[in-house]
Amino acid sequence: MRVHFIAIGGSVMHNLAIALANKGYLVSGSDDYIYEPSRTNLANNGLLPERLGWYPERITEDINAVVLGMHAKADNPELLKAQELGLQIYSYPAYIYEQAKDKTRVVIGGSHGKTTITSMIMHVLKSIGRDFDYVVGAKLEGFETMVSITQDAPLMIIEGDEYLASAIDRRPKFLLYHANIALISGIAWDHINVFPTYQEYLEQFEHFIESIETKGTLVYNKEDKEVQKLVSDNHSNINKHGYKLPDFTINKGISYLKTAKGDVPLQIFGKHNLSNLAGAFTVCEWLGVSRDEFYQAISTFKGASRRLEYIADHEGSVVYKDFAHSPSKVRASINAVKEQYPENKLVAIIELHTFSSLNEAFLQEYKHTMDAADEAIVFIDQHSFRQKNIKPIEAATIAHAFGREDILYVNDALILESHIEKMNPKGKNLLFMSSGNFGGLNLVNLSDKFFN
Repeated sequence: MRVHFIAIGGSVMHNLAIALANKGYLVSGSDDYIYEPSRTNLANNGLLPERLGWYPERITEDINAVVLGMHAKADNPELLKAQELGLQIYSYPAYIYEQAKDKTRVVIGGSHGKTTITSMIMHVLKSIGRDFDYVVGAKLEGFETMVSITQDAPLMIIEGDEYLASAIDRRPKFLLYHANIALISGIAWDHINVFPTYQEYLEQFEHFIESIETKGTLVYNKEDKEVQKLVSDNHSNINKHGYKLPDFTINKGISYLKTAKGDVPLQIFGKHNLSNLAGAFTVCEWLGVSRDEFYQAISTFKGASRRLEYIADHEGSVVYKDFAHSPSKVRASINAVKEQYPENKLVAIIELHTFSSLNEAFLQEYKHTMDAADEAIVFIDQHSFRQKNIKPIEAATIAHAFGREDILYVNDALILESHIEKMNPKGKNLLFMSSGNFGGLNLVNLSDKFFN
């Protein structure tokens, strides 16, 4: 089987390419730019293109499948050549379905918590020795790659994204998996560049429920009003199993899950993470995992990469970084750190850099999301405006949008670094929130400067 990847440098794309190569497929690929860690991962597996760019002459009739990444545009020269030759062209979720259509497919969807819930389920299944394939949107401890596709595993755990599949397939990715078991963690408007109204965004989750296989199962957060309404309005022939925030306590900085067999100490914290845990527990029950097996395994789960990830601590002060960038995630992460460390003041720093977050109309969705922080800082790398061809946002607009007149707006990484370096760290925690990189700042080094 020969497979060619157009835009092989994407995070999931390059992991899928490696997984197929490990399965024995003949894999090739191209891209116009490839960043780390994709470059090194591809090179280590002998899959790094010799030259960057698009080369339609590489598209030949002996290619069995072309996998098209979202980075590639509809006028991509290699795509046009593949269409001219009549080759079979897939988006990556469509090709994953082709690889998993004879397996039980568990698809984790929702506007927030997808990676964490997926990684919890994977951690538990690995801990108890279950054989499974997976697709997840982050590098997880204990797993070498973000994609695993084998011949014999009867089960595949998939993080399902509502973003579009490719330039020529404008459906959300999670619709293409045709889940046997699906989960929806919650709904909060995102991706306004493709879903310009909340109603359009909401409709994608309606379609997601409708895409579940007949007599399949929907696991859903029944404390989310939008999700609850979608479930109530749906009349598909599927099982529906709601979950809610479980009982827990916090003692000396450790969260404990309360169970009928006693308290289970956890290495994660925050109500949103406990809610994610409840979703993972419910899915695992449907997969035949016992409660005892789940509790024992989840007690060793340290969290997904960049999801309330510990960076450093010194004399009672702690620094975390989090992937949070959408309004609901920002609020949840800030509240989690405040609840876990009620005695400490919290300095919360959010980087806005996505298309949605830099849109002045969408910016209003952040109203009061940082209210629980003792000091709130918004960082926007000034280069982001030029890269996205968006006019700069004024400080007054930021303050109004977040509903905090005292919010500090910074658009230069060096100024942010200097501000944090001058802080008195005593009795303070830092929380960095972004799906970007804060203008290239090294947060470990910045933490050292904060403590010193």
